[in-house]
Amino acid sequence: MAVPRKKTSPMKRGHRRSADALKAPAYVEDKESGDLRRPHHIDLKSGKYRGRQILEPKNEM
Repeated sequence: MAVPRKKTSPMKRGHRRSADALKAPAYVEDKESGDLRRPHHIDLKSGKYRGRQILEPKNEM
C-alpha cells in the first residue's frame, strides 16, 4: 500500500478543497428577448449586449 512521505500542509489541503465551494453558473432573464443568458455575456439569440448590437441576430428556422 502506498504511504505518503510527508504530511499534507494546510495550504495544499485548502487548495484541493477550494473546488468544493464552486457554485453552478448563474443565469438571468434577458430584458428584451426573455431568454436566459449568463450575466455580462452577449445574448446569442438577439446578438445584443447592454443595448448595443454586437453580433448578427440568429435566424429562427
